[in-house]
Amino acid sequence: MKELNIKNIMAVPRITKVKINVGIGTYLAGGKDYSEVVKNITEMSGQKPIVTHAKKAISNFKIRIGLPVGITVTLRKKRMYDFVNKLVNSVLPRTRDFRGIPPKSFDKKGNYSLGISEFTVFPEIRPEDIVKNHGVEITIVTSAKNDEEGYALLKNLGFPFKRVSSGKIAKKT
Repeated sequence: MKELNIKNIMAVPRITKVKINVGIGTYLAGGKDYSEVVKNITEMSGQKPIVTHAKKAISNFKIRIGLPVGITVTLRKKRMYDFVNKLVNSVLPRTRDFRGIPPKSFDKKGNYSLGISEFTVFPEIRPEDIVKNHGVEITIVTSAKNDEEGYALLKNLGFPFKRVSSGKIAKKT
């Protein structure tokens, strides 16, 4: 409240949900089963994900209407806070050559998106059971009105952002 100069406690930004997404296009190209990805996302999030299907056919990508193209899960309340705690305290420090997350990945509304190229950094995933490695996209949706409020919220929650030469969030070029 002091950092953002907010007088009403109800106006302080907070996390509303966390979305975890994985694309399964590479599994479908080889005709492989993607149930392993569903199992991995279930283990890392603690909640069963849904399989998203293509809404349009795209011939260049060999996608037809109704073909499964991704897996997504939305976390709220206790599971969301448990996942954010695990992400900040154990997953991000385990990534290779970690020097902080870039502060450029905010959209204009204070939400933050983070991509992890190897999902094996999650402590629930056993590397010896992996058939194929895949990336994970994590979006943290906040009630912040702009990027500065979202940055202040995540910074105070312990997110390890890279240092920027000026005090403000780096703008996209």
